[in-house]
Amino acid sequence: MDHLDRLEAESIYILREAYSKFSKIAMLWSIGKDSTVLLWLTKKAFFGHCPFPLIHIDTTYKIPEMIKYRDKLAKEYNLDLIVHINEEALKQGMGPEKGRLVCCKALKTDALQQVINKYKFEALILGIRRDEEGSRSKERFFSLRNEDSEWDYTNQPPEFWNQFNTDFPKESHVRVHPLLSWTEIDIWMYIKRENIPVIDLYFAKNGKRYRSLGCAPCTFPVESNATTIDEIIEELKNTKVNERAGRAQDQEDAYAMQKLRKEGYM
Repeated sequence: MDHLDRLEAESIYILREAYSKFSKIAMLWSIGKDSTVLLWLTKKAFFGHCPFPLIHIDTTYKIPEMIKYRDKLAKEYNLDLIVHINEEALKQGMGPEKGRLVCCKALKTDALQQVINKYKFEALILGIRRDEEGSRSKERFFSLRNEDSEWDYTNQPPEFWNQFNTDFPKESHVRVHPLLSWTEIDIWMYIKRENIPVIDLYFAKNGKRYRSLGCAPCTFPVESNATTIDEIIEELKNTKVNERAGRAQDQEDAYAMQKLRKEGYM
């Protein structure tokens, strides 16, 4: 069993454990590389199908190609896809010009909480990784939230020797993170090995490509000539540029993601 096999086995184990533990569970799907790998792993874990709904929080500001790709893949994979928009916030004029953290909270965090409340989800599966961003390195595979999805990052129980805590109070909400041990290079090596289809925004055009995907006004490509997966992997082995360097909300506040995730962000 090689490195990717071990990561795959761990993720599949966590997915199956979560599905057996929570009766009302769903998975977030951003259309990005990580959540698309997570979807692939889910289909492996459950013998070719996804047994729970996928949630896409649509801010209406996403890069247009992402929405086209979402609809195409949802049809091909016959996914049970919940698309939700915080219509009330948009009616009140919410957008990036209000401040990126304010906008993220309204159109992503609050929108997600609306979905959780509507469908009474006990747990959500997310494709976050520890190496992606500082606050995510504080996460656990099974991460307790309160009933409003708020996260106390100062009170995280240890998870020793793959002993995961899956016993939680009834009124709590849980986030499940099967990709927590993966790195960005692991993701791309696995995409190559499994021949997983990914959106072409990740591949360089005119000397630029996206490393992280989000809303069009707040997400920018980085300089790159990597047009193939092999070239992306080689680039990542040598780069000193942060994966989220093109995400404007991260630049607005040094603790932006920690503040957002404390309030229930993905």
